[in-house]
Amino acid sequence: MRAAPQEFVTMEKNNEGEEWEIDPTKLVIKGEDASRGAFGTFHKAIYDGQDAAVKLLNLGEEGNQSETEIASLRAAFTQEVAAWCKLDHPNVAKFIGATIGNNNINIETENGFMGIPSNVCCVVINDLPEDDLKSYLTRNQKTRLAFEVIIQLALDLARGLHYLHSKKIVHKHVKTDNMLLNKNLTIKLAHDFGIAGHVENSNPEDIIYMAPENLRLEPPRCCPSSLANVMKRCWDENPNRRPEMDEVVSMLEAVDISTVGGAKPHRGKPKGCLCFLRYRRT
Repeated sequence: MRAAPQEFVTMEKNNEGEEWEIDPTKLVIKGEDASRGAFGTFHKAIYDGQDAAVKLLNLGEEGNQSETEIASLRAAFTQEVAAWCKLDHPNVAKFIGATIGNNNINIETENGFMGIPSNVCCVVINDLPEDDLKSYLTRNQKTRLAFEVIIQLALDLARGLHYLHSKKIVHKHVKTDNMLLNKNLTIKLAHDFGIAGHVENSNPEDIIYMAPENLRLEPPRCCPSSLANVMKRCWDENPNRRPEMDEVVSMLEAVDISTVGGAKPHRGKPKGCLCFLRYRRT
C-alpha cells in the first residue's frame, strides 16, 4: 500500500509552546491499567475534569545518547506535536496537548503519587480507548466477525490514513497496536511520536513487516473476491500500480457487504471472514 503522498511540506518547530503545551496542574494520570508498548506506557487519565488517555514516551536521555542526539529527539517530538495538534478527523485520535520533561506531573497509584522522570514526554488525547485492534483480534481468533464489521474497520483505517496523507503526514508505524477502538468499534489512529514523521525526513518502512512472506501473502480462501481485489492491488509488486489511500477508500466503500463471496459462515451466526487469523499466527 503506497504510504506517501506525492507532495510534502516541512512543518516548522513551534517555538511558543502555548498552542499545544498542557497545564500539568489539570492532569491526573492513573497508575493502574497501564499498557506498555515499544516506546512508552499508555495510561488512563483525567485532564481538566474530563476522561482522557496519556502516553508517556521515554526520550532516552538516561541512556547513552549524546547531547546532540537528545536535542534532535526533543526537536523531532516538538515538531510532530505541533503538527498533530492541528488534526481533526473521526478516525484519528484527538490530540489535546503535550509537555516535555515537566517535573510537576505525577502518576496516581495505590500508595500515593509517583513523579515521572525528566526524560519523559507526556502526550494527552481525549479519546479514551476501550481497546486496541491487536487485542481485539487476538481475543476473537476463534470467532468469525461479521463481514460488515471487517469492512468498517478497514474503512476507518483507510479514511484515517487518507486524512493524514492529505495533510502531508505519513504515519510510519501503521499496526494494530496503534489502532485504538472505542465502544462502537470505531478505529482511532494513535501516534508513536518520534516514530511517525514527515515523508522527507525519514524512511516510512517498518522492518518487522517487510519479510517477503508478509509482503506477498495470498488472500485467505474465505475472503470475498471484492475484498481480495483490494488486497492484491495494495500488494502489487510495482509501487506505481498500488492505489493511493483515497482510491482505497472508494474501493472499500464499493464492496457489497450483503454478500460474502467465498466465506463460509457457521450456521446461525453472522456472515464473517475472520479465517484471516488462521493464517496469521503470532
